[in-house]
Amino acid sequence: MVPPMASPLRPLLLILLAALACHAAGGSRTHYGHAHGLGVNYGRVADDIPPPRRSVQLLRAAGAGSVKIYDANATVLRALSGTRLTVSIMVPNEIIVDLAASHAAADAWVAANLLPYLPTTRVKYLLVGNEVLSDTSAATTVWPRIVPAMENLHRSLRKRGVSRVKISTTLAMDALVTGAFPRPPSAATFRPDIAETVMRPLLRFIQGTNSYYFVDAYPYFAWAGSNGTVPLDYALFQSGPTRYVDPGTGLTYTNLLDEMLDAVGAAMSKLGHGGVRIAIAETGWPNGGDYDQIGASVRNAALYNRNLAARFAKNPGTPARPGARMPVFVFSLYNEDLKPGPGTERHWGIYYPNGTAVYEIDLAGRRPLSAYPPLPAAENDTPYKGPIWCVLAAKKLNETAVGDALTYACGQGNGTCDAIQPGGHCFQPNTGKAHASYAFNSYWQQLRKTGATCYFNNLAEQTIKDPSYGSCKFQSSLG
Repeated sequence: MVPPMASPLRPLLLILLAALACHAAGGSRTHYGHAHGLGVNYGRVADDIPPPRRSVQLLRAAGAGSVKIYDANATVLRALSGTRLTVSIMVPNEIIVDLAASHAAADAWVAANLLPYLPTTRVKYLLVGNEVLSDTSAATTVWPRIVPAMENLHRSLRKRGVSRVKISTTLAMDALVTGAFPRPPSAATFRPDIAETVMRPLLRFIQGTNSYYFVDAYPYFAWAGSNGTVPLDYALFQSGPTRYVDPGTGLTYTNLLDEMLDAVGAAMSKLGHGGVRIAIAETGWPNGGDYDQIGASVRNAALYNRNLAARFAKNPGTPARPGARMPVFVFSLYNEDLKPGPGTERHWGIYYPNGTAVYEIDLAGRRPLSAYPPLPAAENDTPYKGPIWCVLAAKKLNETAVGDALTYACGQGNGTCDAIQPGGHCFQPNTGKAHASYAFNSYWQQLRKTGATCYFNNLAEQTIKDPSYGSCKFQSSLG
């Protein structure tokens, strides 16, 4: 009997199937993520981060499912083209008034900043403004124009047949009377200066367009400001036996983020819009900070974001909204070195600026927590009680920038720089760098209780090593 002739396609099919099997097996060993992981805020307030195409690779390597950007940057939007990442674009605060005043201006913005990238870049949300209601100086100028700007943009999208892009804005927890720590959640209300004039029309718009209320919710700040009344593990989703029962509803809480989200929901209900869906525009935990900032560490940041990803992979909702699905964006992709303010502002990234991971993370939440390598111990979970000084950073610095910062420091305080004048105890050595350290410290010690930070345009840093020398004495944080 003559054997049947083998199909010429069979060997090729076998090779392809074997290749796919090997690829799948390799992937299962090294990568747990998929395209439906948490979103990431891609901020670029830095001078040393990787370019957009490399940043997209890092987003995907971390298992991110979406990304939020703080402007409609063309290079970034092109880098996101053809990926499975959904994109949220923030409309800058400074153009809200113009967009509200003119439908033509809103339409022109859509034409220039959105349409060229659709549909290959999967834009899903336009977020009109970033925490605008936290800026009281904008109360009469921008606040009344947030919703009109959103309406004009919505009208432009409808006119152009763009139905998949939803519009909202991002708000901090300070939109509530109780701010970042609204306990009990059921008692939360919006601030009286915005409740009727801004929040009611905003919620009406969001509900009418089937969008989301985007909130920036940071348990870190609520925990750090709680004066020890909230256990750290409760803020990190590791509460164990710790529970909080809302006396108004009887609902039981096992973590601080759920309390914050349900507080927002309670405030919306009091305005008749309790059905509006909630999304988390920003959340996370700082991986570092200043000596006088507790709990900011690689360990705590990793625990928070890993637990966050594992939790939201199961769509748990909250006690008041069980099973609710919500977009969630971790802050942030990188540590951003040019952000002003205290040290934590520059330490929220899941990556260092050189592209290496601060800690391993699977934003899809599929990697078992036990499968991660050990984390470094946290050394600042309680307040640092020793002396602190503010000095010139130990790195290569631009002399002109140092001179400008020195002039600023000397011009702000009361006798800030007397000791570095000719004949003063700290005049020698007579160098800009030596004088800058004294001036930075003198300025900071005088004014830190009123909000001054040890930053000086990224030129200064805190130290716990006394920089005093000879007869030149540097005042410490202990007086």
